[in-house]
Amino acid sequence: MTSATRMGVLALLWGSGFLWIKICLNEGLTPGMITFVRCLLGAAVLLTLAYGAGQRLPRDRSTWGRLVVAAFLCNALPFLLFSIGEQTVDSGVAGVLNATTPLWSLLIGLALGSERPLRVTRSAGLALGFAGVLLIFAPWSHGSGLMSWGALALLGASASYALAFAYMARRVTGRGTAPLALSAAQLLTATGLSTPALAAGGPAAVTWAGVVAVVVLGIFATGLTFHLNYRMIADEGPTAAATVGYLLPVVSVTLGAVVLDEPLTPRVVAGMAVVLVGVGLTRAGVRTDRPPAPGGPAQPIRSATKTGISRSARSW
Repeated sequence: MTSATRMGVLALLWGSGFLWIKICLNEGLTPGMITFVRCLLGAAVLLTLAYGAGQRLPRDRSTWGRLVVAAFLCNALPFLLFSIGEQTVDSGVAGVLNATTPLWSLLIGLALGSERPLRVTRSAGLALGFAGVLLIFAPWSHGSGLMSWGALALLGASASYALAFAYMARRVTGRGTAPLALSAAQLLTATGLSTPALAAGGPAAVTWAGVVAVVVLGIFATGLTFHLNYRMIADEGPTAAATVGYLLPVVSVTLGAVVLDEPLTPRVVAGMAVVLVGVGLTRAGVRTDRPPAPGGPAQPIRSATKTGISRSARSW
């Protein structure tokens, strides 16, 4: 399999996650159910792969305690927020908003002092990225002048990813636990944290299409893609993995339009392009030399600072 084929397969599997979430919602699953089953099946995949690789789960309480925070910020909370957001926002737009995570990471780095003052290029990228979000939703065209709650939930999910990556770079990764085992432990923890969400929303009449969609979401778009991303980093290097990230919004928008007949308006396309250009500018001069954070989306991260907090290069 060529490098381009690998990137295409990974982008398709990962970018399709927003489509599967939308189908799950359309077929009777609640956001809580989607979150729980996604974490459960993703954990099962990673546990199987970790066991096959001879990797064992961490045994010390301190690691598990840190994983509770990481699993909440990187899995349980954003998975739930994406499902809530897609109740009112198209799956393609959700994929584009997911691409704003590095913008939030940059803001967090500036707030924590782990980022140096921005130069013109990166400052312009930050402003351009959020301008793309405004272009997509055009709040000035609505009577209230405000974005919908669904859009805010999606932005909250992306910001949660950014917080998670900052925390995990400082407290979770690089402490001796094998990556697959650590990722499996994190998703296992996220499964427990998402259990209470099952009670929200009341009973649901789930169709077989919904069952298939959530199984695909958990096994392929969560567990398997994480493993494939690690393999790509190992075989092709972090630059190839970073390239996949730029394809995810394109995949989500295309699948939403083709499969779900979501409107592909010029404003959405232009907003997506502006967001991606902005993200690209914020990454000017940033290295991508670390693997993705465990249990989360593809996340090559810049080398940690002396305080242990990484400067995020990109997240999807």
